[in-house]
Amino acid sequence: MTTQESLISHDHAGPPTLSAGDHAPLPADAPPGAIFVARGLRYSYLDRFAALDGVDLDVMPGEMVALLGANGSGKSTLLKVLDGLVFPSEGTLHAFGHLVTEGNLEDEQYVEAFRSRVGFVFQNSDTQVFSPTVREEVAFGCLQLGLSAEETRQRVDDVLGMLGIADLADRAPFQLSGGQKKKVAIASVLVMNPEVLLFDEPTAALDPRSQQWLAELIVELNAAGKTIVYATHDLDVLEQIATRCVVFSEDHRILASGPPGAILDDTALLLSANLIHEHSHVHLREGQRVEHSHAHQRGGHHH
Repeated sequence: MTTQESLISHDHAGPPTLSAGDHAPLPADAPPGAIFVARGLRYSYLDRFAALDGVDLDVMPGEMVALLGANGSGKSTLLKVLDGLVFPSEGTLHAFGHLVTEGNLEDEQYVEAFRSRVGFVFQNSDTQVFSPTVREEVAFGCLQLGLSAEETRQRVDDVLGMLGIADLADRAPFQLSGGQKKKVAIASVLVMNPEVLLFDEPTAALDPRSQQWLAELIVELNAAGKTIVYATHDLDVLEQIATRCVVFSEDHRILASGPPGAILDDTALLLSANLIHEHSHVHLREGQRVEHSHAHQRGGHHH
């Protein structure tokens, strides 16, 4: 296997090793082999503003799971919980069969194993890209994981080439376009060859060509064995880059879960989740003016 091929494979040595103390058995209803098993997750910002209210979720290897919901519904917060960036006030999260807690993620061996297997691409690339040059940005995670300078250099060169941004290696990230920054942010995660990729609003603020490039990349990564979980309210990409959709209500609970086609066909569900709106307008039919209602995606059309 070439280095470039290894960057999109999902071979890993084994599950994270837990620190002593924070243990809990998997829930009895957890499906065998699940990557993530979340039960009863509750989280509030500043202990006042609810973001998750009793969320259960299982993610199986090889899935492409779209978390759908209006702004503020909790989908981005759930991604942060899955990545161990925030911790629920109630409920449990198991990853790779082991409990994820703040205490476990303070254990050096555990956190190194967990971070090598789960990568997060933020919505705003400016919050993720901070090094003086693109090359240093992409190398940062490998060096933090203790990889040698030579292996890091080879991985960086390969991932920059794979994403078509080798010519940006010595540029300062702040000089790049939004689409270029997104590619650098993805490269900085992909270079560590994680088993799971989490994306927060991956197509937001990208031009159409960059959106299509990213959609095709996600499909390629999934075909190579990566498990993908992403938050979005963009209904147009679902049938291309989702095998399952999980719909959040505006009161921070899960309304439904199912294949993209079934979710997109359920107008009542999409309306209740505030993902589309009723809009009355006029069409011409055989020369006659006919007024009726369509469901429209917020910020775009959904016919």
